[in-house]
Amino acid sequence: MLRASVGVMVYNEERNIGKLLEALTTQDLENAEISEIVVVSSGSTDGTDEIASDWSKRDDRIRLIRQESRQGKASAINLFLAEAEGDVFVLESGDTLPNPDCVERLLSPFSDDAVGMTGARPVPVDDPDTFMGFVVHMLWRLHHKLALKSPKLGEMVAFRSYVRAIPSDTAVDEASIEAIVAEHGQTLRYVPDAVVRNKGASNVRDFLRQRRRIYAGHIWLEREQDYEVSTKNVGGILSVLLDDLEWKPRNVIWTAGGVFLEFLGRLLGVVDYHVFKKNPYTWDIAESTKSLDAG
Repeated sequence: MLRASVGVMVYNEERNIGKLLEALTTQDLENAEISEIVVVSSGSTDGTDEIASDWSKRDDRIRLIRQESRQGKASAINLFLAEAEGDVFVLESGDTLPNPDCVERLLSPFSDDAVGMTGARPVPVDDPDTFMGFVVHMLWRLHHKLALKSPKLGEMVAFRSYVRAIPSDTAVDEASIEAIVAEHGQTLRYVPDAVVRNKGASNVRDFLRQRRRIYAGHIWLEREQDYEVSTKNVGGILSVLLDDLEWKPRNVIWTAGGVFLEFLGRLLGVVDYHVFKKNPYTWDIAESTKSLDAG
């Protein structure tokens, strides 16, 4: 049976960490087991550490590693990778919730020795009848359709245990792991029926904060790890976007607005990286993404 070590990197996630740990400890598993759950809390100042510590007393698979200050998510991931003991490592963002069968489905492709990394399908909880909710759903729907053609993995991933460290200054940790797996000659597998719920930005400021950081990180990835993610291909994105578009007045207008915001986020990422020489591996928090209760 495949043993999985799950790593959860958190900073001030008191609104979600308890629900996430409950979801992980009650997963429906048949052909795999979760042997450990490691929560790495990087300088949390709210009740995150207390909640995680309480959960560690209820379930001996859970343990908490406290990092005194925020040094970037990659730094926290490396603390997890240094201690993880499973056959496969799972990384899940602290502001997401997996479906009950998510881990089982995420791990099932590893029966194929050629597979080195898998990724779940993020599905947002945002209200699609608001502009920002519409944009968030559109973004992840396009991500899904692109990943079906050429895997781009994020939010919740699993990978083989030969990945023992990632560059500490990467701002796009899952993509950096993709690059390492590709170097080992193994394949990526997108698993669309492994569903993990997430929350997108509910305001323009947080959306741009996320998108500029991610795009600057992808530029860094190309330069430092010689790897390009599939979602960086503008032609491929536009093709999928046009195929996805519902030709209703509101949808057309909101789609145009979402495209403009994505373009602006990418432009800001280019400016951040090339003009201001920023590599945002310790990033500003987008607070509106932190509560999955918002629907």
